[in-house]
Amino acid sequence: MATKTGSSGVVKIRDADDSGAVAVVGEVRTFSIETSADTIEDSVMGDSARTYLAGLESSTVSIECYWDDSDPQQLELDGRNVIDFEIYPTGTGAGEKYYSGEGIVTSKSITTSFDGMVEASFSIQVSGAVTEATA
Repeated sequence: MATKTGSSGVVKIRDADDSGAVAVVGEVRTFSIETSADTIEDSVMGDSARTYLAGLESSTVSIECYWDDSDPQQLELDGRNVIDFEIYPTGTGAGEKYYSGEGIVTSKSITTSFDGMVEASFSIQVSGAVTEATA
């Protein structure tokens, strides 16, 4: 199995109410997709160990960028906006895996220091499932 670097990663978004093309978010430094699943206990009297069933799944997307107030996609990542996303961990070339879905922007943070870059962090609560596909 081959390992890959993330230096070619790409994040694309579109306002979920817009029928236009998905566009690249500029100045991205890091991103992540976290998925977790609930469990539902179904143990009963007489069981010698607890047993569980699979419950609902939930996902969040986090994006960190150098802040660019002229980038329309960064400006779209504003609290409560509903957006469509596509995350390409290793680039957009043919055969590359990517993840897509829809979510609500739940947080936006812009930070800086006197000796550093202005940075922005965004969190998206995914609504529904994250889909894996190949470009």
